[in-house]
Amino acid sequence: MDDERLQLGYADRARYFAPVAFCGFIASICVALIVTSRFLAHVPDAVALTAAGGFGFAMAAGLGAAFLWVQLRELRYLTVLTQSDAHANFYLVARLTRTLGWHITCEQPGQLLTARTSDTMLHQGEIVTVKFRRHEVLVASICDPSVGYSLVGSRHCRQHREQIKSAVLQAMEPT
Repeated sequence: MDDERLQLGYADRARYFAPVAFCGFIASICVALIVTSRFLAHVPDAVALTAAGGFGFAMAAGLGAAFLWVQLRELRYLTVLTQSDAHANFYLVARLTRTLGWHITCEQPGQLLTARTSDTMLHQGEIVTVKFRRHEVLVASICDPSVGYSLVGSRHCRQHREQIKSAVLQAMEPT
């Protein structure tokens, strides 16, 4: 279960992984430059074009791979073990999301809660999905797919996961 990932719809997946696709597009242009350089009659120009294409390909492919690795890591659920059952954990998290002013988009008591953390009218906000299983709470939070991946959004998502984790764990502490 450690490798379980948040499943996005087709439109959200396309928007969320757009930076990776853009890096792939740039890498393919660089490959086209390398292929084109083979047809140049002037050897120094061909070598320069091949070197530029190779450098561009390496940079675009490396950046695309880094984006993909980080985004796939962000889609993984954080597992929090608790002593409470699924329904008690659900009500703790539901109360927290309402307190924070998040917009709940899907609510299945004792099983699933999905919310958006909208900050403005133009920004839908990060997606926070929480699954509940017996004594486990699985939390995933990703950047707003309509905005795309960002480091600031990633930091916000990490904070959202930690807020839910601490809310669930605080309920376990003796009073």
